[in-house]
Amino acid sequence: MTETAQQSGTRFEVIVVGGGMVGAALAALLGQAGIAVALLDARAEPLPAESVGKGQPAMRVSALTPVSQRLLEGLGVWPWMAARRVTPYCFMQVWDSDGSGEVNFSAEQAGVPLLGHIVENDVILAALERRLAELPTVSIQLGMRVTGLESTTEGRVVVLEDGRRLTAPLVVAADGARSPLRDLARIEVKAHDTGHEAVVTTVRTQREHGGVARQVFRDSGPLAFLPLTVDGDAHYCSIVWSTSPEQAARLTALEPVALARELEAAFESRLGAVEVVDRALSVPLIQRHAESYVKSGFALVGDAAHSIHPLAGQGVNLGLMDVAVLAEELVTARRRGVGLGEPRMLARFARRRRGDNSTMLALMDGFRLLFGTRHPLVTLTRNLGLSGVDRLVPVKRLLMRQAIGERGRLPASCR
Repeated sequence: MTETAQQSGTRFEVIVVGGGMVGAALAALLGQAGIAVALLDARAEPLPAESVGKGQPAMRVSALTPVSQRLLEGLGVWPWMAARRVTPYCFMQVWDSDGSGEVNFSAEQAGVPLLGHIVENDVILAALERRLAELPTVSIQLGMRVTGLESTTEGRVVVLEDGRRLTAPLVVAADGARSPLRDLARIEVKAHDTGHEAVVTTVRTQREHGGVARQVFRDSGPLAFLPLTVDGDAHYCSIVWSTSPEQAARLTALEPVALARELEAAFESRLGAVEVVDRALSVPLIQRHAESYVKSGFALVGDAAHSIHPLAGQGVNLGLMDVAVLAEELVTARRRGVGLGEPRMLARFARRRRGDNSTMLALMDGFRLLFGTRHPLVTLTRNLGLSGVDRLVPVKRLLMRQAIGERGRLPASCR
């Protein structure tokens, strides 16, 4: 077990279980507000910050919206991330492989400087871990697994595998889509197997990406080429191909040269020849939504509350919005002398987030179903729809404002 920061002991104001990007962001927001928080994670060590964002890019990336960027800027971590590796994109290109339908989005049409950044997950997490180490009220406890969750008159108790018991008015589960803590809290989840797996890898292309995020809808599922710039070289892309389990198994078993030819053909050679520069992995895509986000003294955030198809890269952005809203409610409650596990306050957090998350989950599932059929009439309709949207700048502007996170009442940390 590794423990950092000045705060130690067994009593905290908030305990966050799960030290990934979402959990670390919540701990940083709370620590920055002076709230005593324990961040628990099963990992034995923090990421090696000195090597993150250098050399070969990591396979797992996120498409951060400008709203998420503002949150990270407010935490003081964005400059370090930008100095390591972030790739801005100002354009998006989406087309249907079964026809001529295509839509192109630009930051200029949306009235914003850019549409977002493609960032390696390790860069985000390492930056947050560096910030957490600077916050005196944050206790980072690594190498620890949670084995129990109890309720007492003093609040919630987290039982660790070494027998220690940590107490706080509020425990937050940020421990991923298969959240063990969610199970311990006996919160049910609706799970929907999309029938797809995401094949991910990194490629180098003959032509530069030009700061454009590209996605083609194929019969087998959507294939995205997300722009990466490595040491000034704009020929790299992160690949996410959502496809059937059988296709995913076949693709990940291919030698790099054979996989490159498959990707090049599926992408219609829009960036020329393709070279695969990393191994390929596949991840099952199961959409989940918790029946409830909160109980007395307990809350779910990020993938523990909802996991979404990676179609529009919204997953981590939804999680960051969860923690921004929860942190805002907690800071307000503390200032007013309200208990941090108070049910009405937690219910307000759940109301603020559930509608937006439900809408995005339904929208992504609708897109998946719409582009997953081969029916000729549906194919014609969606091609006409894409082409029609491409000609309607006001509609495109509205869609882009939604995609960059400008939805509803934003928490102060994201404005």
